[in-house]
Amino acid sequence: MGVTGGRMRGGTAGPSGFALLGAVQAVLVLTITVLTVPLPLVAREFGLGPSGVLLLSAAYGLTFSSLLLIGGRLTDRHGGRRMLRCGLVLLAAASVACALTPGYPVLLASRLVQGAGAALTAPAAVAVVRALHPEPAAYRRAMATWGGLSVLGATVGSVVSGVVAAAVSWRWLFAVPVLAALAGLARSGRLPAAAPAGRRPALDLRGALLATAGVCAVSYALVASTDRGWTSPQVYGPLPAGLALLLVLVAAERRTTDPLLPPGFLADRRRGTALATVMAAAAGTALTFVLLSLYLQQLRGWSAAATSAAFLPYAAALLLSGRLAGPLILRHGPVPVTAGGLAVAGAGLALLAGLTPDSGYTTGLLPGLLLLPAGAAAAFAGAAVLATGGVAPERTGLAAGVFNTAMELGPTAGPAALMSLAATRPSVVGGYAAAFAAAALGLALTAVAVATLPRSATPAAPMTTTPEHTNPIEEFTS
Repeated sequence: MGVTGGRMRGGTAGPSGFALLGAVQAVLVLTITVLTVPLPLVAREFGLGPSGVLLLSAAYGLTFSSLLLIGGRLTDRHGGRRMLRCGLVLLAAASVACALTPGYPVLLASRLVQGAGAALTAPAAVAVVRALHPEPAAYRRAMATWGGLSVLGATVGSVVSGVVAAAVSWRWLFAVPVLAALAGLARSGRLPAAAPAGRRPALDLRGALLATAGVCAVSYALVASTDRGWTSPQVYGPLPAGLALLLVLVAAERRTTDPLLPPGFLADRRRGTALATVMAAAAGTALTFVLLSLYLQQLRGWSAAATSAAFLPYAAALLLSGRLAGPLILRHGPVPVTAGGLAVAGAGLALLAGLTPDSGYTTGLLPGLLLLPAGAAAAFAGAAVLATGGVAPERTGLAAGVFNTAMELGPTAGPAALMSLAATRPSVVGGYAAAFAAAALGLALTAVAVATLPRSATPAAPMTTTPEHTNPIEEFTS
């Protein structure tokens, strides 16, 4: 039975199943940020130097981003529910190990395994969502909601982590992924099986190894650049090596019968623009958390708890916009909603570019902290529909893996480049303002690119299991 038949195979499904999968997706991204605020406390507890702190901060994201493509292929090969269970087991076990860790080596290894579990879980969850909503209109509504879950998870993680770490211990933060994984495993039997349709794709071990090594090396170099500078060996070694591996991947995939990432998959203009949207919006939101946390705590003397509270209006605007984005996409289509969201988010970053050493919270920061999430939530929702639409059911894992990879690389590559720009300015606050201005410009340019996309596509031929080279994003984008 194919994916569209999984609804009957899986027993009960419906809104509760989608809510569970959405909560899991949000927690996967929340888990990236659980150590962001309490990282200095962890460093003091284990006596970590700069290298140890860097590795620990990057560990989860490295394996998460670098294994997403192979996670998508495994989902397309073995089915969504099976891979969801495998990923959740890894996530739960590694999270327990993080909470109970006796020292740094165990914590570092556990964070790496956590990321691997997330890389298996994220594409599988999208495949099950598609099995829950086999009708195109229903799937479009589901993905419009799904698009905002990642940024919601990152926001909640950043807000809550400082408060929990100050009130009890940073170890308790890992209870969240444990509980989410256990809930997912307990309910997984009631989810549709999302069995792969037709011929199972080959594993493509060569492509998997090249993709994993390349993305991991590039991601590590970008993370290292924020602390070490672009001339550090931790940057100029892994960065060109990773880029070279990705170029080899592109060449190898063109000669592979059943490639991990079909060369034509990213050639679709709508899909490529949607992925650029995800990266730009994710970079802008991540930059805002980093810079304003530094600004408020290091330059204005705010506590970690007060800094977390400063982002509460941000979270509220994100939730409200996320709820409104779905109906807007159904009424007007994903293209105008995505372009409009990018424009609003860019306006929020432009307001933050007016940052000064004595900016007030209410008049100086709050307007930007409301506009940015309001626009970003709409942009993520529309981009999710554009990026995953028009994909054959047996390629759902691939589309989800690519989408999540863009979501992970945006907060890595964007802030790294923008923080380097900030470092060129004579004053710290002036550098922050310049970074916000550059991010606003990036979102504005991306909005223009999205706005030039056609709002509807001509009907496509029936989907097959062959790689998509010219598939329009048909029923999802009209």
